[in-house]
Amino acid sequence: MNDVLATAAKDDRARRQVAERALLARWGEGKIGPSRNRIEALMDLLGQPQRTYRSIHITGTNGKTSTARMIDELLRGFGLRTGRYTSPHLSEMTERIVIDGLPVADRRFADAVAEIGPFLDLVDKRSDMPMTFFEALTGLAFTIFADTPVDVAVVEVGLGGTWDATNVLQSPVAVIMPIGLDHTELLGDTIAQIAAEKAGIIHEGTSVIISAQPVDGAAELIKRAVEVGAAVAREGLEFGVTDRRLAVGGQVLTIQGLGGVYEDVFLPLPGQYQAENAACALAAVEAFFGAGADSGPIDTNIVRAAFAAVTSPGRLEAVRSAPTVLVDSSHNPPGMAATVAALNEGFHFRQLVGVVAMLSGKDARGALEILEAVLTEVVITQNSSPRALDADSLGAVAVAIFGADRVTVEPRLDDAIETAVRLAEESADGILSGAGVLITGSVVTAGEARTLLMGAAR
Repeated sequence: MNDVLATAAKDDRARRQVAERALLARWGEGKIGPSRNRIEALMDLLGQPQRTYRSIHITGTNGKTSTARMIDELLRGFGLRTGRYTSPHLSEMTERIVIDGLPVADRRFADAVAEIGPFLDLVDKRSDMPMTFFEALTGLAFTIFADTPVDVAVVEVGLGGTWDATNVLQSPVAVIMPIGLDHTELLGDTIAQIAAEKAGIIHEGTSVIISAQPVDGAAELIKRAVEVGAAVAREGLEFGVTDRRLAVGGQVLTIQGLGGVYEDVFLPLPGQYQAENAACALAAVEAFFGAGADSGPIDTNIVRAAFAAVTSPGRLEAVRSAPTVLVDSSHNPPGMAATVAALNEGFHFRQLVGVVAMLSGKDARGALEILEAVLTEVVITQNSSPRALDADSLGAVAVAIFGADRVTVEPRLDDAIETAVRLAEESADGILSGAGVLITGSVVTAGEARTLLMGAAR
């Protein structure tokens, strides 16, 4: 029987890999055409699957995925069946489509691709350009959620907001995480322009949860909310973290929610930014349930249990010890600044060696300048993405910031990790508890490093 099951699992995995290749043959991720015509046509053909469940929609520059995972955990704590759609993935494409906390099964994924394939082809024939990879995957996720069925979907925007494929949802709750300068070639080169694009997920009747924002960004978000008559809750005014103290394995929070105060909330993740993500997640779930000052808080014990169970793979995640190896997916200066702050607060390395690989088009200089203050040395490398910034080019930027004596260039990621571990061990003088390695610069880098160090995605 075990042999039969193993063979079936292998066959399902092979079918899923074929389905993935078919999706990846489409126009690549990270590209956007200013139109929702294709995804709307697909939703029409599929019978509007995204209308069969409620949803919480999340945009912003940083913190979306961690917040989505927190919202998912909270909703499941209250007995709801959830779907979660996030991007990009760390190791396996199925991580993007999650049912009740688990990646969609290989067989389910492959079957769903086969089911919607003819509809994708039909939209392709009717459109000026074929459906993109992200549009097709979004249609796939929404269909799987409808077929499951789920009670609520937690959906992360792919890029921007207004023209993003996920914006066919018109969710009752929208969450706007911190906005910074990223994807400027597509979204605009000012905070105000980017915020205006991300504000597109705010619709009539939406309850909007707004994290702490730059002034220009907040103004655009409020402007959109007023235009469509959306209700607004702002971090620092209607909700927020009122107390935070470090604890073994994480931090203990007091959160002022929309409905009341939640004390002694243990969050097993480091960093002020994760505490702020938690406040946004809680406010979003309160809004989803209709909680407010008049109704009081939602069940505090469920909230505590849910937050205590939260994980955030690839977000300052310890994957090895002696020396400690941390994997982090920060890929822009605001994200890197949050990572460095969390490092300074929660870890006490005497020697910290970085492994950095980034994608082209990112602010590599800005990210490396932030890292310079905490890294003893840096090993520059590259990941396998077609958009990877080559190691020599990134190395030249690093030398200008760190100096040649603190920079090593290793084109292969596995060699780079091995070199960084060796450097950390050599610098520790036998006291490995004070030595560490930080692998960062991209979600792709974090995912590939995680697989090299831990095996299959967990």
